[in-house]
Parts: sequence; C-alpha cells; structure tokens
Amino acid sequence: MSHVYRLVISCPDQVGIVASVAQYIADLGGTIVEANHHTDAANNWFFMRHEILAGSLRGGLDAFAQGFKKLADAFEMQWHISDSAKPKKIALFASKESHCLADLLHRWHEKELPGEVVCVIANHDDLRSMAEWYQVPFHHIPVTPETKPQAFSETEQLVEQYGAEVIVLARYMQILPPQMCKDYTGQVINIHHSFLPSFVGARPYHQASERGVKLIGATCHYVTEVLDAGPIIEQDVIRISHAHSIDDMKRLGRDVEKTVLARGLRFHLEDRVLIHGNKTVVFDV
Repeated sequence: MSHVYRLVISCPDQVGIVASVAQYIADLGGTIVEANHHTDAANNWFFMRHEILAGSLRGGLDAFAQGFKKLADAFEMQWHISDSAKPKKIALFASKESHCLADLLHRWHEKELPGEVVCVIANHDDLRSMAEWYQVPFHHIPVTPETKPQAFSETEQLVEQYGAEVIVLARYMQILPPQMCKDYTGQVINIHHSFLPSFVGARPYHQASERGVKLIGATCHYVTEVLDAGPIIEQDVIRISHAHSIDDMKRLGRDVEKTVLARGLRFHLEDRVLIHGNKTVVFDV
C-alpha cells in the first residue's frame, strides 16, 4: 500500500472548494491518487476526501497544515489530515462470544486491517487464551451493576494508558456510561446483530423470529448515549425463511456480523467515514 496523506474536509457547500484545494495541493507538488466528493443538497453541506502521495508533497504534513489553515478558514472547513504510515491504535472490547474478536485479531495478524491492536479488554475471562495466542495484552475487568462505575473508570484508564484512538465493541454486551460516550465521540464502534433501526437492544434474533422476517442483518455504527442509535457506518443482510430456527439465525448472523464490523472498522481506520449530525458519508472504494 502506498504511503499517503489523507485529507478529509466537510464545510458549507459553495463554488470553488474543489478547485481551491486541488490548486493548493498542486502548488506544493502534491499528487492526488484518490479523490472523493459529495454534496448534501438538502443541507447545503459538502464533503471531500483526498489521498495525496506522501513523497510528492514538499515539506510534508507540517508545511501543508500551516498553509492550509488560511484556505480552510475562508471556506469554514472542518478538516484534518492524517498519515497512513501512522496506523490508529485499536482497543478491542469483548465478552464471551468469540466470532467478532477472532475475526478482527486474525485480520490484524494477517496485516489485512490497517490499524494496530494494542489490547483486548473483556468483562469475562473466557477469551484470554485467544488474545494471548495473538500476543495481544488481555485485561479482564468484570462489570456488575454494583461495580460498574469503578469498572469503567479502570477501563478508561487502560484505554488512555495504551493510547487507543479507536474502541471496538466486538460483541462486548455492555452499555457504556454516557460520559464515556461523550468523551470518545466518533471513536467507539459497535456491531449490532440486527439491521437497525429494527430490533434494537437485546435478543434481536428472537424479536426477528417473532415478526417472521425474511431478512436478518447486522449494523456497524458509532456509539452514542442513545442505545443502538448512533451514526451508521456499514450494514449487510442475509435471507432467511420460516424454516430457520433462532439458532439457525444466530449461526447465519454471526457471519454477517463479523464481515460488517471488519468493513466498518476498515472504513474508519482509512478515514473514509465523515459524520454529519446522526448520519455518515462513507467514501468506499
């Protein structure tokens, strides 16, 4: 994979944004190797993501950022630029179910995931041997109604200690405290075993069975204070019929869950997801 800088922008829509940004990059000798744009006409909002060949940009990121601020201010941009050579650090949160954790650890081990898994934090000890096989530090922090404040305080300390920039709830099965959701806005990714907004909360396969649905799915989304209601990153479905039991649905659903979570996490790690309100723009390739 080429070493690139990823420039991500959102701002009020107006004439000249693309031309001005492209000219600025060209003036620094930069080569754009991927360009994505989207205009939300209903809200008059513009989104952009560019990948710039790192070796082509004179002065590197510091020179780019210093000069770009004036242009960004003129267009009222919300923006950031990141370096693909500095992968984001990931903390994986888990419980007892192994399929999502196993899938992400394997992808990371095989260098298919463009991030760095720095730790696994779990509220049960069942998956310790799995994390240790991948030589990833494992921390067991039990969560009970009585110990929840202390448990999450310890959990946040570990996240800070490891410098994690992304938290992935790989079937963690615990509701994060509201303050933690606020502190890590846009940094906590969850997989919900349902095609949201249908069947929020616990036991979605039971809910789906009771409704006699013909499709089940999974939803990768950012975590907010409102349960299972954060901005959606990725979704997928699989067809079922009246002949499928709840156990069948769980088995089929696990395959969808892990692939949707992996795709959603990859999009986030590659700065392909732009959050606007409670919606996302995802520049997939």
